[in-house]
Amino acid sequence: MKAMILAAGRGERLRPITDTIPKPLVKVGDKALLVWHIEKLKKANITDIIINSAYLSEKIVDFIGDGSAFGVHVTHSVEGAQGLETAGGIIKALPFFENEDFLVVNGDTFIDADYSQFLEPLTEKDLGRLYLVKNPAHNLKGDFSIDNGLCRRGGNYTFSGVAQYKCKAFENRHAERLPLLPLFLEWCSKGGLKGAALLGNWFDVGTIERLDNVNAYIKEHKL
Repeated sequence: MKAMILAAGRGERLRPITDTIPKPLVKVGDKALLVWHIEKLKKANITDIIINSAYLSEKIVDFIGDGSAFGVHVTHSVEGAQGLETAGGIIKALPFFENEDFLVVNGDTFIDADYSQFLEPLTEKDLGRLYLVKNPAHNLKGDFSIDNGLCRRGGNYTFSGVAQYKCKAFENRHAERLPLLPLFLEWCSKGGLKGAALLGNWFDVGTIERLDNVNAYIKEHKL
């Protein structure tokens, strides 16, 4: 399976750190967020990775290169300065997946977990599977619920930013600015979106406070 790391975000709430570096290159512990994801994907035997970028994209391309320094193969999908949002970025990258199921991970998260849990095969009728976490303090209302394995709009869980998709879920759509949520709701209505609880500890690294929380966690657990 191939994977995509979404790395096109601006990171406004992490300023002034992100005034000079893109959010996915922000360090947690002793590594950039992107590197943590790449290493965990490699450990799960996923070595073909595409990374999208927009804001300060040249810094991501220069830092990661072709991925050989990390033992993987990286392709870069560079978007315009404004980016294409989440779904738009995925759609632009679709040819990379060669019509096979693929994994997507948000680059601005930190996940202390075994990524092989994200590789359970989808059935032919599935369009995707979202991996969900218990609602964090910054999203107590949640995003989704799980009903007999199906993902529904609800308040029990928060979307982790990790998901497995079928290429056909995005067919006949153009690479334009488009978020994922409208597609999720459409797939939910068709009964085509699975939901599963993420096994491990998940952090959104969206603010300075949350960044400090991740660094404290890494130090405490000696990661």
